[in-house]
Amino acid sequence: MVSMSPNHANGIFRFGAYEADPGSGELRKSGVRLRVQEQPFQVLLVLLGRPSEVVTREELRQKLWPADTFVDFDHSLNTVVNKLREALSDSAANPRFIETLARRGYRFLAPVEFVQKQAAPGLLPATIAAPIDIPVEPAFPKTPSAVSVLTRAEDVPAVRRKYVRALFFLIQLMYLSFYIAALARLTRVHELLEQALGYPAWAMTLLVISAVVGLPIRLYLISAVVFDLSGLSHKFHRLFPLTFPLDELWALSPFLLAPRIGVGLALAATAALIYVPFAQRTLLLMGDRSR
Repeated sequence: MVSMSPNHANGIFRFGAYEADPGSGELRKSGVRLRVQEQPFQVLLVLLGRPSEVVTREELRQKLWPADTFVDFDHSLNTVVNKLREALSDSAANPRFIETLARRGYRFLAPVEFVQKQAAPGLLPATIAAPIDIPVEPAFPKTPSAVSVLTRAEDVPAVRRKYVRALFFLIQLMYLSFYIAALARLTRVHELLEQALGYPAWAMTLLVISAVVGLPIRLYLISAVVFDLSGLSHKFHRLFPLTFPLDELWALSPFLLAPRIGVGLALAATAALIYVPFAQRTLLLMGDRSR
């Protein structure tokens, strides 16, 4: 087993949706135990103990194989790391957790949190004869839940920002085209809504208001991408509660073309557009990881 401090033996490493328990030798994802062999788990503990630092291949050799062990070290270590990446659903090309530094070693990328296990009540050392007035920190600091509905930064791979900006720009251009086309053909849209709903006054009002509100937002986001505005991801996340209902409303726009393209194709297009608001958010998180 990998040598570790007594503190590490009595706690749990947390990173992303994963937990590594050095005491039990278990790796869990969202509370579900994963199958991982001993040597990959040992490598994981070494990396978790030194997050963001370079752990050399020689250090890992000394941890995994004694000096008198004869083994094809390079091939064996590569195999161990590949098995660890497989357990973490990670990749060497777009690493979320384990980065390879050619001919040097490895580095753990994601934020790591170490949480001490809570001692069982009543198990105080027998040598303590009287209470001592020492401030005690909570055994379990408050930590965010391992399960999140929305994608988190540590869950996505790093993608070059120029690709993120291009895709994000195209999405904003798509929504801007929706708004302009609807406002430019209000009479035709009114006829389509009347055919579909019978009394389209409320629907027309909702459509016009959402388009008028959405236009400046899309123009702002397009200009932010073009001029590479600093902190775009943070600004978009603040706008997300406003843009999300607008985007979900306009996800129904393909049904205005149902008489021409058919209900099935309109339903498929709507399903894709429902996902686009989340895709925008995930794209910006990928761009943040690349920094």
